[in-house]
Amino acid sequence: MANDFLFSDEEIEEEVQYESSWKIMIVDDEPEVHAVTKLALSDFSFQHHKLEFISAYSGAEAKELILAHPDTAIILLDVVMETDDAGLQVADYIRNEAKNQFVRIILRTGQPGQAPERQVIVNYDINDYKSKTELTAQKLFTVIMASLRSYRDIMALEKNRLGLETIIQASANLFANHSMDSFINGILRQLTSIINCTNEAMYVTSLIADNHIGHGELVVLTGQGEFANLEGKRVFDVITTDPLKQAFDEAIDNKAIVYGSDFVVAYCESHSDHGALLYIANISEELSETDKHLIELFTKNVQIAYDNVLLTLDIENTQKEIVMRLSESVECRSEETGNHVKRVAAYCRIFARALGLSEEETDTLVLAAPLHDIGKIGIPDRILNKPEELTEEEWVIMRTHASQGYHILKGSDKPIIKAGAFIARDHHEWWDGSGYPNGKKGSEIHLYGRIVALADVYDALRNKRCYKEAYDLERTLEEIKAVKGKHFDPELVDIFVDNIDEFEAVLASLPDK
Repeated sequence: MANDFLFSDEEIEEEVQYESSWKIMIVDDEPEVHAVTKLALSDFSFQHHKLEFISAYSGAEAKELILAHPDTAIILLDVVMETDDAGLQVADYIRNEAKNQFVRIILRTGQPGQAPERQVIVNYDINDYKSKTELTAQKLFTVIMASLRSYRDIMALEKNRLGLETIIQASANLFANHSMDSFINGILRQLTSIINCTNEAMYVTSLIADNHIGHGELVVLTGQGEFANLEGKRVFDVITTDPLKQAFDEAIDNKAIVYGSDFVVAYCESHSDHGALLYIANISEELSETDKHLIELFTKNVQIAYDNVLLTLDIENTQKEIVMRLSESVECRSEETGNHVKRVAAYCRIFARALGLSEEETDTLVLAAPLHDIGKIGIPDRILNKPEELTEEEWVIMRTHASQGYHILKGSDKPIIKAGAFIARDHHEWWDGSGYPNGKKGSEIHLYGRIVALADVYDALRNKRCYKEAYDLERTLEEIKAVKGKHFDPELVDIFVDNIDEFEAVLASLPDK
């Protein structure tokens, strides 16, 4: 049988060392079959990658090895081993229990009549079915080559599917945190799967987005293969060789695509003056004209999409800054530094997290909280900054700031402004109904108003005001616990007490000056 494998004589070239390999699993209870198969395929390579052999000598061992090596490309599987259908049991296990639909299975048998060929191929997604006696070295070469091409194409389709899935998920909420990174990563994954020459690529930019800070210096926005998990790294800490640095400089200077021997550096067109580049590395074969056209399309379109998202983010950040500055301007009238509204916003995030609010609700609450005292803009300075106790008439005027704030903000269809209106209106309502302006009680008070009420009072107690000195932590806790269920929502008081260290940390990080 060993001689049958080597029936056709072929020259064996000097072995070449490659960076990666295709995994081939040989499953057969005859050791000589393993030896002869390895010898027959010793000089085999496909797309500049050699073969890596994994040996199993029983069906049970094969089941363990396929779990340990899910990236196996081909299994040369003997049908008859410890039992007459051991190989078929392995095939069934791979497809139905291990859920591996990618590996190509080539059945080999010394007893062709043992299993009906048509039924086996249909039921177990078998790539080929060969009698051991007919597998010469040339035929083995042919079947391995065909199966590897099939495996390569299947994996390219899977990679394409994952890339498309990433794009769809990111597109569902394109302006959320990090979604643009995911969007570009999905496109990058699809691009490399279509050109099918490499899995190593990264997208770099000097733009500022999410947590990536370029400040004009190129940083990695997203990458895959060896460049995965390098987000935020300086490009020239990753790319260190002079020829590659020169290629990057050339692409930027000429706003062009630079094709190297095994890499591509492509300048990505943009409405802005910021530089962005696509880098594809370790290309195993010459790019076709179609591949080059796809790269060109990527460079023309992806950065424009990214610029548009950054423009939207810039508008959103401008809106947030206006809200914060407006809130701070009101606090400055009452001789406070403005850090009060920043602290209240930070306290609200602690409450939101403990309550399990969604990310969207949390952001809305945190961004709207600084507007709680916006109505004070209508309160005279003589009352707002009076160091003595207010008269009853002055208290009547002071209490109008809640209603005034609501009337200033109401009627907007923007989530932050709408939330700000509810907070301004309700943050002086008391849990027992004795608050103002409407005497609401319990859950009638908007949740955001209940949260800001406690955050606001805690901050006022712990800091010096024109009418009082700062309280220490012990006295502050006593004051708040004393009005649990009366002034404040009992659940929120419990959250406050349980997380007091976090509140104190915020207080320490944003002190009044």
